[in-house]
Amino acid sequence: MELFRIGFLPVSLVDLLDIALVAFIFYKLYMVMRGTVAAQIFAGLVLIVIFSFVAQAVNFKAMNWMLRTLTDIWVIAFIVLFQPELRRLLVLLGRNRFVRKFLRISAEGAIDEIASTAGELARKHHGMLIVVIRSTGLKAFVETGLSLQAIISKPLLMSIFNPRSPLHDGAVVVRDRVVEAARVTLPLSQTSKIGDHALGTRHRAALGISEQADVVSVVVSEETGAISIADNGILLRGLTTQELRSELRSRLDTSPDKDAKSIRNIFRVHTP
Repeated sequence: MELFRIGFLPVSLVDLLDIALVAFIFYKLYMVMRGTVAAQIFAGLVLIVIFSFVAQAVNFKAMNWMLRTLTDIWVIAFIVLFQPELRRLLVLLGRNRFVRKFLRISAEGAIDEIASTAGELARKHHGMLIVVIRSTGLKAFVETGLSLQAIISKPLLMSIFNPRSPLHDGAVVVRDRVVEAARVTLPLSQTSKIGDHALGTRHRAALGISEQADVVSVVVSEETGAISIADNGILLRGLTTQELRSELRSRLDTSPDKDAKSIRNIFRVHTP
């Protein structure tokens, strides 16, 4: 149904909906890329698209030919230039509670083992980094470590993170009640400092993997014995064993309110 005309161009309700959806998609893409170098590249691409429409409207033949040549390769260029941002966007979509209903993994059985181990390692000032998978797997990262496929237990985790163990460096990846691998190499976050506090390799790795995948990371500092948790790029430090247990139960739950809160805070980093 035609609503109004702009010159000779009729505008219907479907056209308005189409424009609104495209605007929403561009807005979401910009919000994901905001604060990164890719945001400037994205703004440049938007200007090229706008100029393309103008060139077609005024029938600039040479300009149209040049822009058509660019559009033949822009999809490949887009993927190459925005690979980190596209991955982050797909992770955000994967954290949606509707998707989680089909991919949900229960880690309830592992929470007590992880919290108890973290408390004892904190008292001994032994470092620890455990990544708990919340929905999708980490196959690419798991393959960098040593596959274990063992039922999780406090004695197993204590032996892995013993400073004399060859497995204590790197991360342990946990899916449900299974320790998938140890000595796993994780990507480091670009955040290297919170306030005046410099982050060590374990904390940056915990943040880095939480930014790129739907996981919850638990860290014990070797220097201070402090227990921390990283989720969606947010680092919460200085937890007690009971607080850690409570945080894990809360964050590994997939209720709508918690999912909405997590998505809103995806690019923030907190410290108490």
